[in-house]
Amino acid sequence: MTAQQLVLSLVLATMVFSVALELKMADFRRVAQTPKAVVCGLIPQFILLPVGTWAATLALDLPPNVEAAMILVAACPGGSLSNVITHFGRGNTALSVSVSAVASVIALFATPFNFAWMVANNPATAGWLKKLDIDPSGIWVSLLLLLAVPMALGLLFSHRLPALTARIQKPLANFSLVALLAFIVLGLIKERQLLTLGLLPTLGIVVLHNASGLLFGYLTSRAMGVSVRDRRAVMIEGGMQNSGLALGIIAVQFNSDLGMVIIASLWGIWHIVSGLACALYWRRQDARSAPAA
Repeated sequence: MTAQQLVLSLVLATMVFSVALELKMADFRRVAQTPKAVVCGLIPQFILLPVGTWAATLALDLPPNVEAAMILVAACPGGSLSNVITHFGRGNTALSVSVSAVASVIALFATPFNFAWMVANNPATAGWLKKLDIDPSGIWVSLLLLLAVPMALGLLFSHRLPALTARIQKPLANFSLVALLAFIVLGLIKERQLLTLGLLPTLGIVVLHNASGLLFGYLTSRAMGVSVRDRRAVMIEGGMQNSGLALGIIAVQFNSDLGMVIIASLWGIWHIVSGLACALYWRRQDARSAPAA
């Protein structure tokens, strides 16, 4: 593992650790209280977006590393900023937190299964992985190191040391987020000469991919008849994938393949833009519908 890959892995582990510090048992118990809404939030993340992405890669003639990156991002759970964006957009923040908590646990099994099965059942990505001699099941190891271990440590830390947790959680979360964004931006700047060759088409792919996640969240929430506030949370959970986790897996398992890094990095930036755009639209919608003073 190179120094760059080690730094990225540590930043991601710190981010997961800081997120786990915020989780409480009440976040998991809320699943039993509102199971319909939580399931509604999980369906776009682990079924519709991964399957839709896999189907799209079969229909499109894209480079195999780009297709593999799309499948990997789609297979990852919701992003760590989804709760913040949901709150800003006046969605159901409690639901967003519960969905994120459950999704982090489900991802330990669903992410490697979805990715391994889908790349194996796509002739282009299957052939590409065979040439690289990469075993997709190696993602289990990455998820153990980048997700399971720091999450377990964070939950244990917050349970045993609640006072210290309250002091360090926010600074640690802010540091890890800024560090991840800096890593993404610096990486894109470093490869700027190569980026200019195909940046706009790649960005177009990311924008459409992200829009499909938001759309799947909207359609699922409408079909299941949840409230407007719940619908907003489900849409954000469906459209904000943990691209940072995808970057970590790409660094560890795929030796920071450039095509895969670009997809995951652009996702990491664009899903914040689209999430904020949705939140601002909802806030304006609420302001227009509010009764005049």
